[in-house]
Amino acid sequence: MSFIPPPQMSTNNWANKYRWLAKGTTAKAGKYSSDYTPWVKGMLDALDDPEIREVVCTKSSQVAWTDGAWNNYLGRRMHQDPCGILMLMPKETSINKYLRTKFNPMVTATPVLNELINLGVSRSSDNTKDYKEFPGGGFLALVGSGSPDNVKSWSVPVGCVEEPDDCSGDVQGQGDSVEHLRDRLKTFEDSKLIFGGTPTIKGFSRVEEAYKKSDRRQFWVPCHECGEYHVLHWDNVIIPEDPSVNHEVYGRFQPEQAYYVCPHNGCIWDDRQKNLNVKKAEWRAEAETKGVAGFKINELYSPFPGSKLAALADKFLVAQQHLKQGDEGKMIHFTNTTLGEAYEYKDGSPDAETLEAKAENYSVLIPPQRSLLMTAGIDVQPDRLAVVLMAWGRGEESWIVYWGEIHAVTSVNDLNDPCWYELDRVLSGVYRHESGAPMRIAAAGIDSGDGNTNDAVYHYVRSRKAGIGPKLMAIKGSSEIDAEILKLPKPIDVSATTKAAKWGLQIWVVGVNKLKDLISGRLRLEGSGPGRIHWPVGIRSDFYKQITGESKIPSRKHGGKLVWTAKSGASVEAWDSMGYATHSARVLRINLPKYDWDAREAELSQGDLLGGSFEDDDFITYIDEHPEDLPETSVVPIEKLEVEMDRPELSEPEPKQPQSQQPQPHKPKTRTFKPQTSTRHQTDRPNPPPTAAGKSVADQIAELGRRMGG
Repeated sequence: MSFIPPPQMSTNNWANKYRWLAKGTTAKAGKYSSDYTPWVKGMLDALDDPEIREVVCTKSSQVAWTDGAWNNYLGRRMHQDPCGILMLMPKETSINKYLRTKFNPMVTATPVLNELINLGVSRSSDNTKDYKEFPGGGFLALVGSGSPDNVKSWSVPVGCVEEPDDCSGDVQGQGDSVEHLRDRLKTFEDSKLIFGGTPTIKGFSRVEEAYKKSDRRQFWVPCHECGEYHVLHWDNVIIPEDPSVNHEVYGRFQPEQAYYVCPHNGCIWDDRQKNLNVKKAEWRAEAETKGVAGFKINELYSPFPGSKLAALADKFLVAQQHLKQGDEGKMIHFTNTTLGEAYEYKDGSPDAETLEAKAENYSVLIPPQRSLLMTAGIDVQPDRLAVVLMAWGRGEESWIVYWGEIHAVTSVNDLNDPCWYELDRVLSGVYRHESGAPMRIAAAGIDSGDGNTNDAVYHYVRSRKAGIGPKLMAIKGSSEIDAEILKLPKPIDVSATTKAAKWGLQIWVVGVNKLKDLISGRLRLEGSGPGRIHWPVGIRSDFYKQITGESKIPSRKHGGKLVWTAKSGASVEAWDSMGYATHSARVLRINLPKYDWDAREAELSQGDLLGGSFEDDDFITYIDEHPEDLPETSVVPIEKLEVEMDRPELSEPEPKQPQSQQPQPHKPKTRTFKPQTSTRHQTDRPNPPPTAAGKSVADQIAELGRRMGG
């Protein structure tokens, strides 16, 4: 007999008719009634509305979001409107907790669901721990956010994210788990994304950011005495004082006497009056509803015994006492789970406006007078290469020389994309020092931590590492938050004898948390001298937002330790690239007392012995951020690199071409790679840097030793 669903009804009506609450899971076990948590009805109506594609709820605890709003909607869909439903949880343990405390008790206590779903776990495909099928072709799949395959293998019309702030923001280098879930809904015209949880840190909260983009509904409560409406807020909670008392934690405050005051006319509410007033409240939106309904609710609305004003006042005073002793943990918890607000954590870092006001008058792409060497940092995105060039002087004083992005025509994974050839020109080119002397980049670090792009980065570094140019390093951030900035590189290439190849690829693992501590501290310094960082007035305008796009905040993943974390929606490529360029300088050991700055200054004053004399057009005066010309030669095949890995080959001087031959574009010489510069670079723009052609092998060896040795 085929499945025939019962007649359709609203989720709120379904819950009031069919839903039962299991004993031991709530203070009000038995038949469900929407009167007890009246704000839930508005949420359920939005979930039923076909014009609303996304429902967001930023909330505290004890407001019946999971068991009242989500479980009621889930129950009705399983009973009356079955379909595929995917629920994204922060961790695998979160799945077990939800099943044990919310889902299984609902199915057990609600007869119409108990008839549909067998909670016994078996090896059959229709009933496992994290996959439940129900009649009508529907199923519920529960997945953790820690693996991309958990989400990517599904296509469903309904998706739910439980506690978005705790879900993985970068799933094994393959992007945000929540965005992966959003992609799974795109093929359905009637899709619904349910997005609810407790906000964490202000500026870093996914659910707070999603609420801001919604119609921003709040639950307005009328006063029983004056009739004026307002949104319940902690500022209106009064905790009386007794001058004759001095409690160890509360001081003179009397939390057991706490009461609520109407902000309009000072009318006093006790718990009973507050709960009665809440039953008469209504949802009001601050913005136009454009497919996304957002709800904000906090524990002051809750009628549950543990949420009485006295209990909340006690919780606040304990958190305040800990805060005075330097422990923010309990105040963060109170702000998140009681007030339903994101906590504003201040790490002391300067803001974008402050940094912009400190910009200095020197030119982009021209290393200033006191600088003696250059490094580069490259952050790799799927469609572009983000580049920061830094110049360095005594005492690790530094100058940002350039910030920008070289965009790919196809993708950075295309080894022949023009972006890589423009990067060649940037890294191997000659820059005019303010003194007029030529200066080359001494070392460069390129990000290889993204699993989607690291093969392309590995190939780039392998094929250029033996060339006449900067010390080029593939780098990745350490997963250890206390890792040192500089560690010995780890070889990943092996020779036929299974030993690490002498000339193979090495990965430099960077202690990013400590590295960003170093840079953040230096950004606060004023004036000139050791450790100071400078930037030019002509730098690209988004530089300031990007280098302030992260803050050091408590991490739940790392047990509350402070970790540098990107703000919600922030781009931080400039910040990351700046770190890579700084790490490259540390690889050169310029921070050590034994570094010979005098020798470096003398070398600079002598000019570029390898390149000889230079004309104005020989210097890098621009970086093409949208290169379009395709190279005329292909990159070196990986197979050839593997053969040549154990011993580098130096290029011999190229023979002069007969005059009758067609002139070819200029080719900077390397050992195993010969990048071609486009014809446009020869005619419309300054020429690429001179090659090593004409130099003897001995001269090249000497120069290579000097450069590779730092």
